[in-house]
Amino acid sequence: MRFYLDISPQQYLSYYKNSGIVVNVQADNGHTLQFPASELQKFVTHSGICGRFEIKFNEQHKLVSLKRV
Repeated sequence: MRFYLDISPQQYLSYYKNSGIVVNVQADNGHTLQFPASELQKFVTHSGICGRFEIKFNEQHKLVSLKRV
């Protein structure tokens, strides 16, 4: 599933400081997705996190991959 994110550096910092925080996003197909905020760490820049992403889950709804597209 694909989705768009635009998270400011300050907003991500609040996610980072609070372990166990999840991110809720709406996928392009209208489904609501939830995943650990820690998965976004590799995408953080000085301007935050902005862009389109693709996420994959397995049959047990566990996150398999998250990448920028």
